[in-house]
Amino acid sequence: MNRKIILSEQDMPRAWYNIQADLPNPLPPPLNPATGEPITPDMLTPIFPMNLIEQEVSAERWIDIPDEVVEKLLMWRPTPLYRAYALEKFLKTPAHIYFKNEGVSPPGSHKPNTAIPQAYYNKVFGTKRLTTETGAGQWGSALAFACNQFGLELKVYMVRVSFNQKPYRKIMMETWGAKCVPSPSPDTNAGRKYLEGNENHPGSLGIAISEAIEDAVTTENSKYSLGSVLNHVMMHQTIIGLEAQKQLAMAGEYPDVVIGCAGGGSNFAGVSFPFVRDKIHGKEVKIIASEPVSCPTMTKGPYVYDFGDAAQTTPLLPMYSIGHDFVPAPIHAGGLRYHGMAPLVSRLVMDRLIEARAYSQLETFAAGLTFARTEGFIPAPETNHAIACVIDEAKKAKEEGKEKVILMNWSGHGIIDLASYDAYLSGKLEDYALPDEEIAKLVKELEKYPKPV
Repeated sequence: MNRKIILSEQDMPRAWYNIQADLPNPLPPPLNPATGEPITPDMLTPIFPMNLIEQEVSAERWIDIPDEVVEKLLMWRPTPLYRAYALEKFLKTPAHIYFKNEGVSPPGSHKPNTAIPQAYYNKVFGTKRLTTETGAGQWGSALAFACNQFGLELKVYMVRVSFNQKPYRKIMMETWGAKCVPSPSPDTNAGRKYLEGNENHPGSLGIAISEAIEDAVTTENSKYSLGSVLNHVMMHQTIIGLEAQKQLAMAGEYPDVVIGCAGGGSNFAGVSFPFVRDKIHGKEVKIIASEPVSCPTMTKGPYVYDFGDAAQTTPLLPMYSIGHDFVPAPIHAGGLRYHGMAPLVSRLVMDRLIEARAYSQLETFAAGLTFARTEGFIPAPETNHAIACVIDEAKKAKEEGKEKVILMNWSGHGIIDLASYDAYLSGKLEDYALPDEEIAKLVKELEKYPKPV
């Protein structure tokens, strides 16, 4: 009985997979909100370096990973694939449950899989300083780690409710040399606007993105870096699924179900896109994105053109959205509180290649406790959404008497999210589902923009 399936360093993939090459229907282009016309790559140069913009619009199926990036990724990759025997036994399921442990990276999540290449490409381009936003702090700490590796300055705008809930994330970022401030902040025009109405505004990822972009375009030698949503971010994360394919082959298995939690879509894309490619080419595999009922982008939102941020400074992106003015409830899965879903993930939902489910906060923490008490590892609150879905599928396999193979991305550990577990264990957490009428109000304004097709 092999509990862990380990790849050698030589077996780590040397190219990322770009799903744009295999989409049955092409991705609708980002639009200029002023003209309604597609934007061109040069219009993104104030925000991103051209080498990353080229990846963003590329339709090449495979893009080589530079040696300098490989060298850094090998600090923790390849990550182990675990067979969750104890969880299977607890659930009395015939299913074979596997989880890819992305919590072994230095910052403790999947996020450095794209933070390292983004820092590298900016360094090569000549960027001296990066800005970014972060929700739960996983992305901010990952980019702080990556910027430290390549000698770049970094300023992080952290959603205020998470800044207050997770003080150790700020300390992690500062340990790697980054500056972290709560958002909304008094440092930008966008932040000051929201603070005028409420000096204790809880913030949102959309607001924090607006602040980070404004900072980048108004500060010399600075660029902006995003930890999810964009095409090149999804592509960098595919190293997760590519490794998992090799590891499952070593075990003589192929998944019937692939599951990841989804906020902006990056860890879900990472584990699932190589299997979506298989599905496009004829394989039978169910692929599920798990999101919170308090931010039900894919399960309740429409497929529309919307801004990527609250201050409407980004191009219009084709995505499932509950509106850029959405201010989330202060649930503890801070990484899943974004108003939109990555255009690539949204396209796959539209084309019915993947499906989405929504789970309540209490159900996901119950799942996380079950996992911690069987497999030992304490999951991040975001990861608990994937575990809740895995447990559902494992119970279904038991009812059907089928020996299904279930693959999950265990996107990060919860060692510095223990305040959320304390709140759950002491009965202080509550469920909240975003009402349909609130969503209708939030997306009403988007009716004036073109419809993606």
